[in-house]
Amino acid sequence: MASPPAPSPGPLATLPSLAQWLVLIIFAAALGGALDAIDFPAALLIGPMLIAIVAGTGGATIRVPRPVFGLGQAVVGCLVASSIQVEVFSSFASDWPIILISVLSTLLASSFLGWSISRLRILPGSTAVWGSAPGGATAMVLMAEAFGADARLVAFMQYLRVVMVTLAAAFVARLWVDPSAMVAPERAWFPPLDWPALAATLLVAAVAGRIGKLLRLPSPYFIGAALIALALHLGADVPFQIPEWLKAASYIVVGCSIGLNFTRAVVWNALRVLPQVMLSILLLMGFCGAIAWLLSHELGIDPLTAYLATSPGGLDSVAIIATAASNVNLSLVMALQSARLIFVLLFGPALVRFVARGIKP
Repeated sequence: MASPPAPSPGPLATLPSLAQWLVLIIFAAALGGALDAIDFPAALLIGPMLIAIVAGTGGATIRVPRPVFGLGQAVVGCLVASSIQVEVFSSFASDWPIILISVLSTLLASSFLGWSISRLRILPGSTAVWGSAPGGATAMVLMAEAFGADARLVAFMQYLRVVMVTLAAAFVARLWVDPSAMVAPERAWFPPLDWPALAATLLVAAVAGRIGKLLRLPSPYFIGAALIALALHLGADVPFQIPEWLKAASYIVVGCSIGLNFTRAVVWNALRVLPQVMLSILLLMGFCGAIAWLLSHELGIDPLTAYLATSPGGLDSVAIIATAASNVNLSLVMALQSARLIFVLLFGPALVRFVARGIKP
């Protein structure tokens, strides 16, 4: 019997590399800008990633050069580190039982959901565990790739949860907050440059990969930059500046790098498991909502504060909503969200390895 014909490589495969780059950049900028204009969560990363997925499944042969991808990861690492303020630790000292119980219970619940998804053969290996991890979405995707998971499917799970959690948080907040007050702060694309702070950011981004490789870190660019920037930021009070144009460029690089590696088979697999993944996200959101109810009912914490503090993702959107509500304990919200991110960054790899060992028959 004759073998089936090979699938068509796609229309973009016949274009020269320069033309492919032009198509990708133009449409990625257009969709990212359009989503950003309507305050879509993580618009400048998700928009370019969606266009890159279309390009990748359409036969694009271009790939983001590894050094450029590494530099983008390093800038994201600096961004994550600089978002963690020293005040978080004072809040942790005063509210540590609440924070510790909430963070650990959420991590256990997300790990169990990831284990279940893998055990049921919905997604392979540790991919489901990383995809379910309730930390910063971009950080989880970059770390997952370094630990052998399929970064494409992890990205699919993580950014789908970001969208769902953000929409749910905005809907719940309408019960307490005037929607007109939930306005993102004005964005200055080209702010006045703080040259020492910008130089510190670029220097860390430039050397992070080399230092990370010397230390044999699993994700040398991202983890290396995050650790170095965190030590300088908290330990030596070194300021960092990541202007919006640099943040956007890094998100676009990371989004395009992930999206271009999608194939038709991966897209089909993602669509095939979409109902199960959405169900797992809803279960995690419901679990976090139950923790919020317990915090409110047993400890007398304001319901919106409890909900936003335990919300499993969408840190930027949570911060905007929390800032708009006058009765929300902003320090507790940011402390719990930041503590969960720190826990996942520090203990996520070990936890994933532990859970992954229980997946194999």
